[in-house]
Amino acid sequence: MIENNIIYINRLTKIYRGNDKPAVDDVSLNIKEGEVFGLLGPNGAGKSTLINILCGLLSPTSGQVLIHKYILGKNNYKIKELIGVVPQDIALYPSLTAAENLLILGKIYGLKNSQLKDRIHELLAMFGLEHNKNRRISYFSGGMKRRMNLIAGIIHNPKILFLDEPTVGIDVQSKKVILDNLFEINKTGTTIIYTSHLMEEVQKICTRIAFIDEGKIISEGDPTELIKSDPSFKNLEDVYLQLTGKKLRD
Repeated sequence: MIENNIIYINRLTKIYRGNDKPAVDDVSLNIKEGEVFGLLGPNGAGKSTLINILCGLLSPTSGQVLIHKYILGKNNYKIKELIGVVPQDIALYPSLTAAENLLILGKIYGLKNSQLKDRIHELLAMFGLEHNKNRRISYFSGGMKRRMNLIAGIIHNPKILFLDEPTVGIDVQSKKVILDNLFEINKTGTTIIYTSHLMEEVQKICTRIAFIDEGKIISEGDPTELIKSDPSFKNLEDVYLQLTGKKLRD
């Protein structure tokens, strides 16, 4: 059913040219407004393809996607206004300062001068970067770049936020600031779609998760309930390995 779902995916398939096997294979999935939804799976499982379709970066081979009741493929301009994307790679201009990066991004999203300056000040303070606003990104530490990457994705206050490994390879303090603020962002009503290989982090932050492998959704539900579904499961990593196996996916 479409009602109460901010993202509605119906029988979505993506087959890349020259490949017989679908990267995304007949996926149906609903994500409710206000959820922190984890999309988990091994390398090559179809996560990135699915996320890229939802963000309007790839066209599906078949199937239907509605985002906030807008049809993907017909209302992409409206959809792009609603979503924020934080990629795993740092998507910032390294030769520009933090403030300059955010001014450019804010103007792209149509934020006005006074509104934009207030928003930049608010976010830099929230993530502990207010004293570095005039410093070039190339001089930032890894943790600072990760925090800036997240700020860039939420500068326009999106209704839906896509996060790809937002805390990979950073210090404990930066990770805590990011996770604490994600909880606060979610409390204001932003729906979060979260991909990560850090099962402990997913277990902590996600209200519901889906496992994808070989392009198919193989399980979904509340992380706590999935762990309780088998006495041998001690944590989410045990569930993950049971569902996807221990074979290396390089």
